[in-house]
Amino acid sequence: MSLSPIPHRIADRFRSFLPVVVDVETGGFNAQTDALLQVAAVMVEMDEAGNLSRGATYAVQVQAFPGANIEAASLEVNHIQPDNPLRMAVPEAGALSRIFKPVRQAVSEHGCSRAVLVGHNAHFDLGFINAAVARCGIKRNPFHPFSVLDTVTLAGATLGQTVLARAVEAAALPFDSREAHSAIYDAEQTAELFCLLINRLKPVYESLVGTAAFS
Repeated sequence: MSLSPIPHRIADRFRSFLPVVVDVETGGFNAQTDALLQVAAVMVEMDEAGNLSRGATYAVQVQAFPGANIEAASLEVNHIQPDNPLRMAVPEAGALSRIFKPVRQAVSEHGCSRAVLVGHNAHFDLGFINAAVARCGIKRNPFHPFSVLDTVTLAGATLGQTVLARAVEAAALPFDSREAHSAIYDAEQTAELFCLLINRLKPVYESLVGTAAFS
């Protein structure tokens, strides 16, 4: 007797976690003292064949928290003008709320227990998110507090490249260096890279867990 086909679910693929690609732009490297200035989150979708694709993007400009340090060298890289009113920046609590709301909704819709942050050097991004969550006293952070899926590791293992631009190019995806170091652009490029690498690893995954349940 043949087994009935079982639809692919993103919750099953990632142990009840929902991968959400996040990129932050900051005023430095220290999550405790340096300003969080931009956040972008990109959803990941899965089709009936179990292939991932990039979904909707959510982004917000963030006001530096009171007393935050902002390094001039960081602004030279990300080209952010923190005091420019045209940024339409909002305080950290409101910024996180805008990002967390669609993430929580997607977690529920996909039957997942919580989100897991996907990033390029993912612990950097998670560190700034966690620090802002602590400053704002947010009780329901949808992201796992320490687990991540890091495209540096994935790209290094599969493509032999760890720098985002070089990994994207090695994967034959377009990359515009003029757009780099924007939270939206970097998050979307990371999402494209993550989906491509996970899709390429799908045969390996299915062979290890048993293809019968995924036929």
